[in-house]
Amino acid sequence: MAPESVRRLLLAALPDADLALVDLTGTEDHYEARIVSQAFEGKTLIEQHQLVYRALGDAMHGPIHALALKTYTPQMWAKVSGG
Repeated sequence: MAPESVRRLLLAALPDADLALVDLTGTEDHYEARIVSQAFEGKTLIEQHQLVYRALGDAMHGPIHALALKTYTPQMWAKVSGG
């Protein structure tokens, strides 16, 4: 699945997201995503990741074979990024 298609699905579900997406192998099926969104506020890490998996839907059962996630609220991202 092309990176822009992955990006489009994620931004449709998390429109405020600050998203960094990396194709780890160049084969468009192993990705790493860093997502900062207010939608993660008050959610556990598992719940945050479930939001992302739901956004990707069926792509997680076929075109995307691996997804490494780093999810943050804007407040947490400010702390870890030094911003």
